[in-house]
Amino acid sequence: MAPGPAGRTPVFERRPTGGGAAGGAAAKDAAEKVVALTFDADMTADQGPRAKAGERFDNPELIALLRRLKVPSTVFMTGRWAEEYPAQAKGIGTDDLFEVANHSYSHYAFTADCYGLPVVTKDAMTRDVERAFSAFRQAGVRNVVPYFRFPGGCYDDAALRALGPANVTAVQWDVVSGDAFATDAGAVAEQVLDGVRPGSLVVMHCTRSAAPVTAEAISRIVPELRKRGYRFVKVSELMEG
Repeated sequence: MAPGPAGRTPVFERRPTGGGAAGGAAAKDAAEKVVALTFDADMTADQGPRAKAGERFDNPELIALLRRLKVPSTVFMTGRWAEEYPAQAKGIGTDDLFEVANHSYSHYAFTADCYGLPVVTKDAMTRDVERAFSAFRQAGVRNVVPYFRFPGGCYDDAALRALGPANVTAVQWDVVSGDAFATDAGAVAEQVLDGVRPGSLVVMHCTRSAAPVTAEAISRIVPELRKRGYRFVKVSELMEG
């Protein structure tokens, strides 16, 4: 997407239906039934000791399930995650089923008061994004797209201006899965199925310790959405519409 006014980073949330507000239900019904599932591979810069102690910030079972179900997906990966799990990062990033987008290097917030996350200073934001892209290259990730997801989804005008030189599109979502720290896969699946509309973009997580039921939820979500006539696409294809 082209930069916004004054070089602000553009923000994408979902594919427009094409009918606008005046189109109403008819426009939504006529819209192509596509949906993008996205997965945040979160790991902060200071979680190395926790990983060494056995905490798992990856979810290979989820990735294997997406492969078995043949679900094209976009993984928003932190640079620190790619450094901790380079083989997995390369495996995801060289599989044409997936594309890898930037979720910052450290998963520190780009605004104040964002779920208690430490904050990246404005003058360090572009460097943080570039450091993540560098970590992807070091791990051998090839299918990288110029998209960025703000940690916690938190951003303001100052952050959009600061990230202008990074030449990325910020990607948000219109469907919150609720999988973070959830213990009920059925509730997660129901929330996604209730929220999806043609052109929707769903946010989920690829982190076993913080989102332990995501794979089970996906095993329910994917067949049901296909039964409803939906086709799964990556964010890059969703943007093309």
